[in-house]
Amino acid sequence: MAKISEYLGGSAVDNVKKAIVAAKSVSKYNSLLELCEERALDLAAKVDAGEIKGRLAGVPFVAKDNFLTFGSKTTAASHFLENFEAPLQATAIEKLEAEGAICIGKSNLDAFAHGGSTENSAFGPTLNAADETRVAGGSSGGSAVATALGVVPFALGTDTGGSIRQPASFNGVVGVKPTYGMVSRYGVVAMASSTDTIGCFASCAEDAELVMDIIAGHDDLDMTTLPDYFDPTTLDMPKRVGIIKEFMSDDVDEDVRNATRTYATKLEASGFTVSEVSLPMLKYTLAMYYIIVPAEISSNLARYDGVRYGVRAETNDLNELYGKSRDQGFEAENKRRIMIGSYVLSSGFFDAYYLKAQKARTLLINEFNKAFEDYDILMGPVSPTPAFKLGANSSDPMKMYLADIMTVGASLAGLPAISVPAGVSADSLPIGVQLIGQRRSDALLLAVAKSQEGK
Repeated sequence: MAKISEYLGGSAVDNVKKAIVAAKSVSKYNSLLELCEERALDLAAKVDAGEIKGRLAGVPFVAKDNFLTFGSKTTAASHFLENFEAPLQATAIEKLEAEGAICIGKSNLDAFAHGGSTENSAFGPTLNAADETRVAGGSSGGSAVATALGVVPFALGTDTGGSIRQPASFNGVVGVKPTYGMVSRYGVVAMASSTDTIGCFASCAEDAELVMDIIAGHDDLDMTTLPDYFDPTTLDMPKRVGIIKEFMSDDVDEDVRNATRTYATKLEASGFTVSEVSLPMLKYTLAMYYIIVPAEISSNLARYDGVRYGVRAETNDLNELYGKSRDQGFEAENKRRIMIGSYVLSSGFFDAYYLKAQKARTLLINEFNKAFEDYDILMGPVSPTPAFKLGANSSDPMKMYLADIMTVGASLAGLPAISVPAGVSADSLPIGVQLIGQRRSDALLLAVAKSQEGK
């Protein structure tokens, strides 16, 4: 894996060429859907000429292909948008480019970010960086693998219910899901508007901290963004850590539990106090998530109708145009989530499902707030298992959804959470540990992660 410092001070053009060669050399992993060679080299030449300066001058990166970017298509890994060229760029991309970073490609994902394995991509699955027979995780699997393979030192992703943390764990890299509203979502294809967050992958917490510092902050184009509170320079290191009891049951893989306990022991050796904490509402989070999020998906995907942009079916009938365009453009998992969401929002079921799920969500938030009265940080596994075999869960949606059981809680509560490498399984598969903090404690989480690296 590469670090940002390795790219600073040298030739930006050479950095970009090196990254493009590296990307092509690992094409079998299918981590990237498109390379932006021409625009990347143009920007690199401007950096070398001194026209663009900044903290990331000449550093290559990749963006998940649901970020709108110039010089490439933005497909969201779907047939619906396979030829879509964006008329604008995402705010996060603009901020990185203003600091001299250079996007060299767009990474694979589950279509419209619906999935936890990157097997739902219209353009084929991404292979795990440690074991080509296993999934990369999802939905930001392509970004995680590009980082793990050293193609680039960091990559952008989105996390709605675990889509950065889980692939980070599966591929042995750092993955950051920020507080909801810390980073602008403008220019990113929407999935579920109340839980979508913009984060990154990196080989170390220090690099992740730098990237998040750059992309954080208020954006007039996204009314949900918070004022820029991210400040890694003035921190009092937290000391009280709670291991989430519900995440350490016998249903969790033994190697995963052992890795979590080992990380807790490292924290204790560093002066942290670690004890068990119970959050009973967590057992309901998956049910909440797969009511609330599909409801928001069904609303956000209504704009894909074959009229304004994207796939357009050949027909003279308006109803057929809508139906056939959506049938041709959406993958099976997209259709499943649209149907679930439309059902829970329909007359007679809104109160029974959606409203109840939102009330339960409030109880979950209150429970997290109560826990943070006694603990600075909560921790536990990222996923019940290391990366599973390609195709193992494809025919069983419920089994696939269960892989999200440890990540959706922080998403529903809008909390920051990061996945940090914590060891490997008996099969040499990477295992990550999840650190969860109070809202706006993103810098503290990264500081804790930095303090444990190399120990």
